[in-house]
Amino acid sequence: MASQQDARYQPQAIEQKWQNAWDGAEVFLARRDPARQKYYVLEMFPYPSGRIHMGHVRNYTMGDVVARYKMAQG
Repeated sequence: MASQQDARYQPQAIEQKWQNAWDGAEVFLARRDPARQKYYVLEMFPYPSGRIHMGHVRNYTMGDVVARYKMAQG
């Protein structure tokens, strides 16, 4: 039977594996295509003054949606 410790996340055991896989697949490599116009999304920085409220969530979400939409378009 597995102990409680075996079920815990052990980064030293798997992080390097996934870092190597992502590097090999060039997951985070941005390629420049001179035929396409650059597009840059600067999301709001998360430093709300006062208590967080639904307006913050809305504003953070709008930028995230636009960035993901543009990324999905290629």
